[in-house]
Amino acid sequence: MKAKFIVLVTMIAMFVSSCDMKKEQTPPLIDREVFFDDPEIAGGRLSPDGSYISFLRPFEGTRNIWVKTLDADFDDALPVTRETKRPVMGYFWSRDGKFLLYVMDKGGDENFNIYAVDPKDASEGVIPEARNITNMEGVRAQIYHISRNDHDLMFVGLNNRDRAWHDLYSLKISTGELTLLRENTNRYTSWIFDHDDKLRMASLSRMDGTNELYRMDEDGETLLYSWTVLETAYPSSFQADNTHFYLVSNVGDDVNLTQLYLMNIETGEMELVEKDPENRADFGNLVVSDKTHEVLFTSYTDERTRRYFKNMEFEQHYNKVKSELGDVEISFFSPTRDERLWMVYAWADVDPGSIYLYDTQTKELSYQYSPRPNMPKEHLSPMTSIRYPSSDGLEIQAYLVLPKGFGEKNLPLIVYPHGGPWARDYWGYNPPAQFLANRGYAVLMPNFRGSTGFGKSFLNAGNKQWGDLMQDDITWGVKYLIDKGIADPERIGIYGGSYGGYATLAGLAFTPDLYAAGVSFVGPSNLITMINSFPPYWEAGRIVFHIRMGDPTTPEGEAQLIRQSPLFSADQIVAPLLVVQGDNDPRVVTAESDQIVVALRDRGFPVEYINAPDEGHGFARPVNLMAFVAATEKFLAEHVGGRYQETMTDEVAQRLEEITVDVSTVELE
Repeated sequence: MKAKFIVLVTMIAMFVSSCDMKKEQTPPLIDREVFFDDPEIAGGRLSPDGSYISFLRPFEGTRNIWVKTLDADFDDALPVTRETKRPVMGYFWSRDGKFLLYVMDKGGDENFNIYAVDPKDASEGVIPEARNITNMEGVRAQIYHISRNDHDLMFVGLNNRDRAWHDLYSLKISTGELTLLRENTNRYTSWIFDHDDKLRMASLSRMDGTNELYRMDEDGETLLYSWTVLETAYPSSFQADNTHFYLVSNVGDDVNLTQLYLMNIETGEMELVEKDPENRADFGNLVVSDKTHEVLFTSYTDERTRRYFKNMEFEQHYNKVKSELGDVEISFFSPTRDERLWMVYAWADVDPGSIYLYDTQTKELSYQYSPRPNMPKEHLSPMTSIRYPSSDGLEIQAYLVLPKGFGEKNLPLIVYPHGGPWARDYWGYNPPAQFLANRGYAVLMPNFRGSTGFGKSFLNAGNKQWGDLMQDDITWGVKYLIDKGIADPERIGIYGGSYGGYATLAGLAFTPDLYAAGVSFVGPSNLITMINSFPPYWEAGRIVFHIRMGDPTTPEGEAQLIRQSPLFSADQIVAPLLVVQGDNDPRVVTAESDQIVVALRDRGFPVEYINAPDEGHGFARPVNLMAFVAATEKFLAEHVGGRYQETMTDEVAQRLEEITVDVSTVELE
């Protein structure tokens, strides 16, 4: 009896110990601001002469550009811009280092103007005024080329004459003087310059979707290459002598993966340079020295990125840095003009990354900053690649994040499909996935058919399959995880933006028994109205959508798109839905969210709605993003079962109240 009592006490102690261990292993709830607030420092870039480092950091609550001397502390930097309404998302130095340049739109409308600021005008307490050097209302500027010979010159496209097409201009950075070089009356989509700043090529889109690449001569134009809507081709870089250029292409019935070619610009003759040695992925990236125009390496990405070095010296530098930093991915960027100094970004799936400075002469690597230094990396969750068959047997590659500390079985699952849809997910640090994993969810990120990088046949397998086989690729991923015992079939949520938002609506409408809840962020609900509301400068791509999605101008295409539009199956939705929209979105206009909200409201079905009046296709302002994230995590916790952070700042709480829409007030125009 005594022995039995001792055994019982031991078992209870082991059980309590096991529970305590599990509790200890469950990571703490990481504040959402650590994931999504403005990074402390981001976007570091070296000035061309290496004297300065510029970077992005909040100033008076909005992300702006700062500059410091190379050896100074980041705390001694000076702000050189004073944007207050929207954060600076990216920028670059002029080639002579006299100016910093960036683009800015109004409230997310994507009509970008180009701004220039002289960092030398900054001093303690003095922030220079950035000049709008294109300064046109409702006009979208595109940057094609930064002059190598005249450092005060850049070549840009402006759609001020015709909103659908960009004319070619030269632009003086110092004065904003614009000179029209070519009116675009022939459906040109890009202008391509050589290393001597000479316009050598232009690509155009025909009415039938055929794309053509022309050599631009003094006395006319010569067709060099053409490809169909269902093929891919683009020029990448000129060789040093300007007589040949690299072309990436998968043109040809017997070619599936994109490959790298070299073309003679005078004769049009081509030779194959390289294709994926493992025959698994499209050609990825051609990295060329801006100083010598020599190829440094090429890369391909399937589950992870593989690099193939062409320059032995650069490979040695790469390996030297890699050996010092360990098991992380690294990327060299923003070199000085002489390419002695480079910045290096090092990251991993469980590491948002750090930035270093590398001196190729001394081979010294020095730490500069971490964008999110307060991230407790030890509590983040690894990302793994998985593969599973879809409904028709097609193999789908996906990434799976299992929440650290919550086990690997019977987990609540959030499906997180990417946008595009002609894009793809990659291995690495993914803020939304890590945030959801910290809340206790497994996260599935499927590269469904129609995703890029896996070959022409995989891309084209998604043609006209929105809501059909593309959705099956997502659905069968969920079934795969349920069959493996990883996902709890009663606790499945779906959340995505853009096409991912559409996939959310389609998942709830077409597979209503699968999901417990969904969050659609700028997701189209009616494919016909989406296509018909594209901005004018998308004209070249309209035929692409007709062929890849469906043609609303034909009876067959219209019927297909109606069937695939979640709006027309809104009566089938039985899971709670949170709809999120940027009111100035030019790609997926507000009507797309209004329509599905009204359809659910009018049948008496509860739906939640957030609409930010100062955002577009994605939330750029941190306070809006934080409010959206706070609402999303609470919504998912209530309906799917993860944990959530109950607190938020007064500013975020107020903003959430301001952008939360009373659905009874929504009216359709």
